[in-house]
Amino acid sequence: MSHNTVDTTEVATPAATPRPGYGRLLRTPGAWTFLLPGFAARQPFAMLTIGIVLLVQHTTGSYGSAGAVAAVTGVSMALFAPQGGKLADRFGQRAVLVPGVLLHTASVTALIVLALAGAPLWALFLAAVPTGASVPQIGPMVRSRWAAVLGGSPSGTGPDSGPGSNPGSRSRGDASLLPTAAAFESVTDEFTFVIGPVLATALCTGVHPAAGLIAEAVLTLAGGLLFAAQRGTQPKTGRRGEGGSAEPRVSALSLPGVRVLAISFLGIGSVFGGMQVSLTAFAEEIGNPGVNGLLYGVFAAGNMLAGIVCGAVAWKVGPRRRLVVGYAGLTLAASALWAVHSVPLLAGLGLLVGLCIAPALITGYTLVESLVPASARTEAFTWLTGAVALGQAAAVTVAGQLADAHGASAGFLVPLVGTALALVTLIALRSRLAPTASGRVAARGMSHRVPVAVD
Repeated sequence: MSHNTVDTTEVATPAATPRPGYGRLLRTPGAWTFLLPGFAARQPFAMLTIGIVLLVQHTTGSYGSAGAVAAVTGVSMALFAPQGGKLADRFGQRAVLVPGVLLHTASVTALIVLALAGAPLWALFLAAVPTGASVPQIGPMVRSRWAAVLGGSPSGTGPDSGPGSNPGSRSRGDASLLPTAAAFESVTDEFTFVIGPVLATALCTGVHPAAGLIAEAVLTLAGGLLFAAQRGTQPKTGRRGEGGSAEPRVSALSLPGVRVLAISFLGIGSVFGGMQVSLTAFAEEIGNPGVNGLLYGVFAAGNMLAGIVCGAVAWKVGPRRRLVVGYAGLTLAASALWAVHSVPLLAGLGLLVGLCIAPALITGYTLVESLVPASARTEAFTWLTGAVALGQAAAVTVAGQLADAHGASAGFLVPLVGTALALVTLIALRSRLAPTASGRVAARGMSHRVPVAVD
C-alpha cells in the first residue's frame, strides 16, 4: 500500500474536545455494572489452559498429554466461540450466557473427576470438548457493551430486557472514547493474564493439583450469572440502521480484514501457549516449580503495562502500520527465548515479550470498529478471541511434545515460529485491513474522527 494513502481509521481529537482518558471512560453511566462481574467471569480464558496443563501433567506425568488435552479445549473453544457470538448478536447475551456457564461448570467438574480417577486419555479428550465449547465469551461481550453505551447504540432492548432496563433509549456516552475503551479492555485482558495463571499455578502447586480448575469453575459460574443479570447495558438485538431499516446480517469472517486479524491473533496465541508450557517445563528442569508462576506473572505484567501506555498515547501513526511494527517487535523479542537458561534473564526477556503483545492486541481490536458492521461485532470479537485460543491450543500441543523430547528450550521455539509465520502473512495482506464499503468506513456515531494519520 502506498504511504500516501490516508488512513481514515485513526483518531484525532479536536483541540476543543477534552482528551479521551480512562477517567472519563470509567465515569460512563452503567459501566461498572458490567465491568466488575465481567472481570470475574473472563478469568477462564486465563486460568483454564494452565489449570489443565498442571492437573493432567500431575496425573499422567507427561507434558505432551497435558498439552494435548489443553489443545482439544482450545480448538473446541475456537470453533464454538464465534457461533456463541453470533447467537448473542441475534438473541441477546443473557440468552447465551446462562446455559453456557452452567454447561461449563459441569464440564470442568467432569474433567477434574476423570483426571483424578486416572481415566484414559480419550476420556479426557471427550470432557475437554464441552469444556472449551462452553467457555463464556465475556471479553467480546464487554467490548460490545462498550460500543453500545458509547456509540449511541440502543441497549437494553433485546429479548432479555427486563425491569430496570430502559428499552429504546440511546446511550449518552461519548463515541470519542471508543478507542480508549478498546485499550482499556485489552489492559483488562492482560491483567487477567497476570492474575489468572499466577492464581491457578499457586492453587495447583500450593493447595491441590485440581484447585486451579475448581477456582476457574466457581468464578465462571458466579461471574457469568452476575454479568448476565445486567440487562440494562445489553446491546440491542435486531439492530436498525439510521433510516430505520434492519441492518443486513453478515458473517464477520466473510470480511477480509477480519480474516487477516484472525491470522495475526493465531500468532499471539502461540506466544501464550508456548510460554505457559515452556515456562512450566523450565521450572521443573531447575527443580523449582514455584518459580513458574513468577515468570509467567512477569511476562503478563509486561503485557498489561504496555496496554496501559498504549491507551494513554495519542497516536499519530495509522493502526495498520502500528500493527505491523508492533508484531515485528514481538517476533524479534520471541526469537531469543530458546537461548536463555537462567531465571533472571528469562524473566527479563519474558517481560520484553509481554511488552510487545499488548500493542498488537489493542490495535487489532480497535480495527474491528472500522471493519465490521455493528450487527456482527460480537461475532468478530469472538473470532479474534477464538484465534488466540486456537493458536494457544496448537502451541501447547507442539511445545509440550518438544519439551518432553528435548527440554524447555525446544518448547520456546514455538512462539518464534508462530509469530514469524503470522508476521509474514500480516505484511503480505495488510492492504485488506483498509475499511471497505462492507465494513464501517465512517462508523455511525464516529463522525468526530478526522483522517489525519498517514499509513
